[in-house]
Amino acid sequence: MIKKVFQFLILKEISITITKIKIPKVLENILIDLQEIGAKPILVGGCIRDHFLNITCKDYDVEIFELNSLEKIQNSLEKFGNVKLVGKSFGVLTLKVDSYDFDFALARTEKKVGLGHQDFKVTTNANLSYKEAALRRDFRINSIGYDFFKDEFLDPFNGIEDLKNKVIKHINDDTFIEDALRVYRAVQFASRFEFAINKKTIDLCQKMVLNDDLKYLAKERIFEEFKKLFLKSNKPSLAFELLRELGVLKYFPELQALISCPQDKEYHPEGDVWIHTLMTLDEMAKIIKKENIQDEYRVLYLFYATLCHDLGKPFCTEIIKNRVTSYKHESLGIEPTKSFLSRLTNEKKFIETILPLVKNHLAPFQLYLDQSSLKAVKRLSLKVNIEDLCLVCLADCLGRDIKDKDKCPKATSWLLEKAKELNIQNTALVPLVQGRDLIKLGFKPSKEFKEILDFALDLQIDENMNKDNILDKIKKFYIMK
Repeated sequence: MIKKVFQFLILKEISITITKIKIPKVLENILIDLQEIGAKPILVGGCIRDHFLNITCKDYDVEIFELNSLEKIQNSLEKFGNVKLVGKSFGVLTLKVDSYDFDFALARTEKKVGLGHQDFKVTTNANLSYKEAALRRDFRINSIGYDFFKDEFLDPFNGIEDLKNKVIKHINDDTFIEDALRVYRAVQFASRFEFAINKKTIDLCQKMVLNDDLKYLAKERIFEEFKKLFLKSNKPSLAFELLRELGVLKYFPELQALISCPQDKEYHPEGDVWIHTLMTLDEMAKIIKKENIQDEYRVLYLFYATLCHDLGKPFCTEIIKNRVTSYKHESLGIEPTKSFLSRLTNEKKFIETILPLVKNHLAPFQLYLDQSSLKAVKRLSLKVNIEDLCLVCLADCLGRDIKDKDKCPKATSWLLEKAKELNIQNTALVPLVQGRDLIKLGFKPSKEFKEILDFALDLQIDENMNKDNILDKIKKFYIMK
């Protein structure tokens, strides 16, 4: 089903109009200053591609020709702000002005000399033609340049034509396979722009997968491509279906296990866990847009929680009396979620934010169906951010082919309203009695501390006691006994 949707999308063409590119005034001044010191600056890459796609751009890449002095370029740029040298051997300088990020690089060629992503021989050459310099780029849509002073687009590999035809096509067979990350880049561009990938490009991607070239990629680089995918794609499902078709899921066995894992047709008429998971990702994209969530960190962990929410199902799915069950898949999903995320990041806080969302993703419906008391809502807040949990639960419910989807927002809205009554929708219930209070009562830190604090919290939640009454109870049960 996902594949059919993708094939439908790629039939449309984009109407491309060759118009003068609009750039920030500060960049115009920078380009003029660079020209005055003898450089020939050419705007390149994503900012040009996005111009044709009518996408707002805040990041601009500039390639410098006809001048090989990094020092002169740096002196010119320092008139406009704080310049950072990314790598002297790569000849790259960065500059941030207001909300804009500018990268300046000397014209260069690159040649693969090892397995790592830094194992490239970089040769700067001010005398390169634009076509020679553009050969190092990955796709034709990213090889278009713009000469500001001539008001001229430089398109040696017909990238504009590819944009019109909505296709991702590599530039050169030999240079393309030098960096296996381009498999992920092809996928995320195809998903973000809803473009097709050229057949020959697909063949080269599959060749890299079969050769196991992707295993040498640093996890940080892969995470960055996933980040762009989640932050910029309206249909993340397209990317993950492409990853499946290209064979990339062999590097993520936790995801591959979802394919052909059955589900009960009453609750999941759409098919297996893989199809359901892709549908939930697209629903999360809609939710984030509707809720206007701007925090990139939050957007990312919501997507990853959605992607991982059913990773436990392959471990417990069985057929009982002709019904497919997956009891305890929420808790069983913790270990595969840890395993999957560890392949992408070392950031423990990020992973620890996602785990409770996976473990508790059914809780909103369970509490709603039981019409649970505020006590249960209070206890849930101690385990997970309730507002985030409601969004993951909503995506999970909407991401299926059931007819009664109206029930989905009813459950999550009910829980969120209860949490808002207590002001705990985004924070855990704050215990009235804490360790310092026990010390004031004469207790010394010990194993008994936790028992007493749990006792105090139970009184706060179950009996709705205030702090003074709780302390009186503690004195009675632990001091006067």
